[in-house]
Amino acid sequence: MGARVWRGMEPGSSRPGRAGPAGLRVGEGGITVLLGSRGWRGAVRRPEALARRAAEAALAEAGARGAVTVLLADDAAVKRLNGRHRAKAKPTNVLSFPAGAPGYLGDVALALGVVRREARAAGRRAADHLAHLVAHGALHLAGHDHLHAGEARRMERAEARVMRRLGRPNPWRSAT
Repeated sequence: MGARVWRGMEPGSSRPGRAGPAGLRVGEGGITVLLGSRGWRGAVRRPEALARRAAEAALAEAGARGAVTVLLADDAAVKRLNGRHRAKAKPTNVLSFPAGAPGYLGDVALALGVVRREARAAGRRAADHLAHLVAHGALHLAGHDHLHAGEARRMERAEARVMRRLGRPNPWRSAT
């Protein structure tokens, strides 16, 4: 990737108590946020703190415990991850990579440009969309999914509760 994060590592490869992405220590139950694109700071005030709070709130909502790494990346980095892991040659808003390791739930990666464009199109603040997508990714790591209508509705409700905990608008209600 263009940034110095996750270089030479695949998502989900960190283990609790060992050096994780960019050599950071990843401990059980911790949220590590890596800034892979400085552009996030221009789009969102204190993006690392917001991402950490959103991940913590989502894990609390799901009753899940374990470490999570959130990568705030640019579109190019997420496009590479999406191509490598999902065979889709385009960036997407958020990717989740469950780790399947005791104490380490996995990794979440977000694409700045996609997040900004989606927020603008929906008439939402980029910070609110960032919080929602981090929560969405963390809920995936905690076992939520949205492949079927019932699962999708349960996940949407969980996301709305997380956003309420964070004092942010419900992403499933119209922004107008």
